[in-house]
Amino acid sequence: MTHRPPTRTGRSDGFTLIELVVAMLIIAILGTVALSSYINQSRKSRRTEARTALLDLAGREERNFSTRNAYSQLQDELGYSATAATPFPVTVGSGYYSVNVTVTAAVPGPPSVPASYTITATAIGDQLKDTACRTFTLDSTGLQTATTSGGAATTTCW
Repeated sequence: MTHRPPTRTGRSDGFTLIELVVAMLIIAILGTVALSSYINQSRKSRRTEARTALLDLAGREERNFSTRNAYSQLQDELGYSATAATPFPVTVGSGYYSVNVTVTAAVPGPPSVPASYTITATAIGDQLKDTACRTFTLDSTGLQTATTSGGAATTTCW
């Protein structure tokens, strides 16, 4: 009687090339979804810089008005470093928003129109891809507005 060595009837140990490719494909898809979600969340978090800059400038404008009886659109009068009497715009925070201040002088007479200001933060650079909240605006009455990339007003940004 001769003795035969046992033969392998099942799969060998390890992974096949197809299994590795499928696993890599799944990892790539999950990585793409995670990366795009991370980038969108980063853009949303940068909106805070714009809102903070607007509120800070509004406070500076009111402080300037209480001491000089006028609003200003010059960087150095509002505490921003400037070499001379430089008007806005200025890039704030990490450089994702440009902030501009527009001042309207008082108009005397009936009906009198008081002086006012409007501060606008506009996305620049990579932040332009944040189409949901492209610009933020704050005026002297405290009205806070935001617009999308198409110019439509939105209430979800503030």
